[in-house]
Amino acid sequence: MMVSLALLLLGTLAAVVAPRFLARADWPEREPVVALWVWQCVVAAVLLSFALSMTFSAATAWGAVRGQVFAPAPQGVMEAYSLGSHRAWSAPLAVVLAAGGLWTAAMLTREIHRARRRSGTRRSELLLRAPALPGEQPGGESLVVLEEERPDAWWLPGAAPRLVVTTAALRRLKGRQLDAVRAHEQGHARARHDWLLHCSGALANGFPQVPVFAAFRDEMHRLVELAADDVASRRFGRRTIALALVELNEERGVFGPRATQHAQLPQRVDRLLAPAERLTAGRRLRLTAMAALVPVVPVIVALVPALRALG
Repeated sequence: MMVSLALLLLGTLAAVVAPRFLARADWPEREPVVALWVWQCVVAAVLLSFALSMTFSAATAWGAVRGQVFAPAPQGVMEAYSLGSHRAWSAPLAVVLAAGGLWTAAMLTREIHRARRRSGTRRSELLLRAPALPGEQPGGESLVVLEEERPDAWWLPGAAPRLVVTTAALRRLKGRQLDAVRAHEQGHARARHDWLLHCSGALANGFPQVPVFAAFRDEMHRLVELAADDVASRRFGRRTIALALVELNEERGVFGPRATQHAQLPQRVDRLLAPAERLTAGRRLRLTAMAALVPVVPVIVALVPALRALG
């Protein structure tokens, strides 16, 4: 039971401390891809801590679960976990954590269902506004132009992903700016940023009181845009994608003093026009490796009694 409580404390501590630690770091904006990886590893460590805590609590409370978890282990290993103590607390804790796991799965399922429904609705609307011409295969073109006075461009994911651009956007985008916008949206699609947004949204909506999940959602929305900006800037230059962002969003008033919605856009443009120096390759590698070790910590905590017994 002590291992279960230690894992529960570890997960809770990570959920509270990790967002504050990452918020004080000065490198995520310079290396958004590395920051995305770090956040995923932190959240994976939190979820794994709670899952392992649930497993050991259930093994303490019920003999059938204990037999399945420790079936291949020697008797000394089972004794090292002191599964006979604190049984009164084990069953409620296991039930609460299992309910949290089921709720997480339900929230993720709901988020994916909503995303698919929104995507289906947008595809139906797109087909009505831009029907296929005679002899043209529906969904066969990767670029769709809509007649509209508002400059806009977005990527429509799916089996046949398409870039949708309005005629107002085509009039405003000059030179290679349209290509830069397309590279930006393709960066989202290739990195499967939509899945990150779905998972982070499901966790934040399901557990609004957990700081790490709320921060995870907010940072995913910010970092995926920075990462896609970098993809486009490497191909077409930072100035090109920065000017494209300005042309697409200037009429929305997002660059004024009272801009609240899309408040990150001015920061993205400033970042592109005045880029900070990137981290060295060695430091990026160290950060990536250290983040990969974070989910290993709860596994080590769970195995400490077994390793002592076998040693």
